[in-house]
Amino acid sequence: MGQIRSLAELGLTAQGGRQVEITGLSVDSRTVRDGTLFAALPGTRVHGGEFIQYALRMGAAAILTDAIGARIAHEELAASDAALIIAQDPRQTLAYAAALWFGAQPETMIAVTGTNGKTSVATFTRQIWEGLGFEAVNLGTTGVEGAYSAPMTHTTPEPITLHRLLADCESAGVTHAAMEASSHGLAQSRLDGVRLAAAGFTNFTQDHLDYHASFEEYFNAKAGLFARVLPEEGVAVINVDDPRGVDMAEIAADRGQDIITVGRRDGADLRLMAQRFDATGQVLRFDWEGHVHQLRLDLIGGFQAENVLLAAGLAIGAGADAERVFETLPGMKTVRGRMQLAATRENGAAVFVDYAHTPDAVATAIKALRPHVMGRLIAIIGAGGDRDAAKRPLMGQAACENADEVIVTDDNPRSEDPAVIRAAVMQGCPGAQEVGDRALAILRGVDALGPGDALLICGKGHETGQTVGDDVLPFDDVEQASVVVSALDGGLA
Repeated sequence: MGQIRSLAELGLTAQGGRQVEITGLSVDSRTVRDGTLFAALPGTRVHGGEFIQYALRMGAAAILTDAIGARIAHEELAASDAALIIAQDPRQTLAYAAALWFGAQPETMIAVTGTNGKTSVATFTRQIWEGLGFEAVNLGTTGVEGAYSAPMTHTTPEPITLHRLLADCESAGVTHAAMEASSHGLAQSRLDGVRLAAAGFTNFTQDHLDYHASFEEYFNAKAGLFARVLPEEGVAVINVDDPRGVDMAEIAADRGQDIITVGRRDGADLRLMAQRFDATGQVLRFDWEGHVHQLRLDLIGGFQAENVLLAAGLAIGAGADAERVFETLPGMKTVRGRMQLAATRENGAAVFVDYAHTPDAVATAIKALRPHVMGRLIAIIGAGGDRDAAKRPLMGQAACENADEVIVTDDNPRSEDPAVIRAAVMQGCPGAQEVGDRALAILRGVDALGPGDALLICGKGHETGQTVGDDVLPFDDVEQASVVVSALDGGLA
């Protein structure tokens, strides 16, 4: 752990000006030891103040909380020798304290937010840096990947875990890191304390309304990346093709940040001029500062060009030479579970897997695949349980309006009845085929493929488990598709 020991060195002031020696940080009372600073944070179900009594019994030397947490544990705190720090926003206070505690993070860091495309943009940015010879990583939904690797349970982890990971990366020689910034992570100030050179915005569509009270609250959470986390001297890289991109650019401009706009519209700094598609990729023409460039990407889906150019803008915004950045782009490799070619049948039909799990992402993925497909396009979709129920029929509608055939199946039903979820999705696509068992749905989809057709399996992407109740059952869409193709085409005994 870090070498900082006093509250003052962590930027904290306790009631009465008390100073104590801190030996560690924790948000989990079960991991508290003698000398630990325990952060009792407000939660969606239970306030962390309920656990202060347990943290004190375990030897906590200091408690960081808000006024509500202090009231909850008033008696225990009054009888304790622990220092008490009351903050209006204890989550943000913890984030800054964690940054000071661990001290080190990669020298050059960027973060990207948006409903869709965060993982691809972060991964492409890492690949660009690698192409320029830097030791680089990306952090997010797929864990920590690149010059240093580690698993992660959240897209944007809580600050103690995040800053421990960043310090580990720096210790391993990583100089460049690209982060995904989730709306949850931004709303809970998890990224505060991360020193960003640049930040990116991909797009804004419906998602996470099970957590955010409204569309506007959801947008404001994402806007926090530019309004609060990215410093004034940072560079904002904005997709201005998205209707909310203009709003995000205004927020960045109000902070005095330099802005690189990306998109198809006239006037964009990094402007996508044209695309030509074939069975295995696409050719791009784009303009940067009056100079037209043309190159090929071995990536499926028109939106991948937007992701790659946004990543290029972030690398440039973080200090890389533009022409050298563009030289790396033909080497971009698809992100696991993002428009990934999983298998090809003997008749030439292809099976793709994509993480699309929102209405807009489903529509975008199918539309993006269409120019690469000569025959029919079959889509498999589902919706997760214990998540935004309003988007379920919209997902069905998005698939039905854009694919030639649709199969509705299960996708992490969690604690809900899978049949109820499927029925909601089917409302938006009454002509779809309903196949609850995901393995059988993939079998049906692959079996239906003729020459020139394609199957797009949406929803799980890189995930390797199906969550049913409290159990996570092994399930990998890419692996399943590969097994089915081998079995149907005689590759398995």
